[in-house]
Amino acid sequence: MSGRFKRLIAAYVFACMLLVPTGAFAARIKDIATIKGIRSNQLFGYGLVIGLNGSGDKSGGFTVQGLVNMLERIGIHVDPNEVKVRNVAAVMVNATLPAFARIGKKIDVTLSSIGDAKSLEGGTLLLTPLTGVDGKVYALAQGPIAIGGFSIGGGSGSMVTKNHPTVGRITDGATVEKEIPIDIGSKEELTILLNHSDFNTASRVARVINRQYGNDMARPVDSGSLTFRVPPAFQNRVVEIIAQIGNLEVEPDTVARIIVNEKTGTVVIGENVRIQQVAIAHGNLSIEVKESASVSQPAPFAPGPGRGNAAMTDGQGTIVAPGGATVIRVLYHFPVSTQYIVAPRL
Repeated sequence: MSGRFKRLIAAYVFACMLLVPTGAFAARIKDIATIKGIRSNQLFGYGLVIGLNGSGDKSGGFTVQGLVNMLERIGIHVDPNEVKVRNVAAVMVNATLPAFARIGKKIDVTLSSIGDAKSLEGGTLLLTPLTGVDGKVYALAQGPIAIGGFSIGGGSGSMVTKNHPTVGRITDGATVEKEIPIDIGSKEELTILLNHSDFNTASRVARVINRQYGNDMARPVDSGSLTFRVPPAFQNRVVEIIAQIGNLEVEPDTVARIIVNEKTGTVVIGENVRIQQVAIAHGNLSIEVKESASVSQPAPFAPGPGRGNAAMTDGQGTIVAPGGATVIRVLYHFPVSTQYIVAPRL
């Protein structure tokens, strides 16, 4: 049995024992939900990267064909059999067109080699039209490429490669040329979509909105969506009401979950996780979790709290004045028996 596995089990139990209930976490609605119809769109295109120092595509094929077609469009006639593409690489260009992107807005693009190029380092992307799934051009991309890796080879044939030198990025490398119309100014009803579907969260979001704008304005449809009727006072002011709803705070419900990373020995415990009596045995490792009750009794003849007087506690649930009450606390003990584990690592 490896020492890593032993430390992992000990860390898991130790983290469970240190679990302390915390206060409720409130999040803004804009952080956990979106408005239906307000979304981004994916763009893609085929382009050529030039200026490579011999690290381009070695074979011809579509790279030569694309280069020849590009030269033909600018009036240069060449023989495809005489074209060498060592300094050229064929790439696919991807971009995300955000909602409400207007003509002239700059967006980032990502390039990925589709040939046998070794690296895109030092290359420049030629003017590339980016189209949507409908085949229409929505942006044009062009510019020098920045990559997050490198590939170096020696005369003996050895090579050192870090990250992915055949994938690059151009910040603000595309310009929007066509807008996607989104009309929200005249809407009388909005659909709110939760990022993570949950019936409790949907009900709480509707309750918070109704508390702010009146009953029956928001209604959960299912675990992932709600409908909201725009109040008459906000007709033709939908942007303002969306901004106000987004800033409302709600407590999202969470699932009791434990994430264990065996490779690093990391244990992440979410909210609402509870541990009961359990015994774990693996090889010469033995962990047993027990519970015992600790009873706290009030002082003899302690009077009860008077009418209208709130009971005072010590911050842990024990009533200290006026009066008292019997409080039972559950204590957990987890002795670890092994000759290898000295201290758990988290």
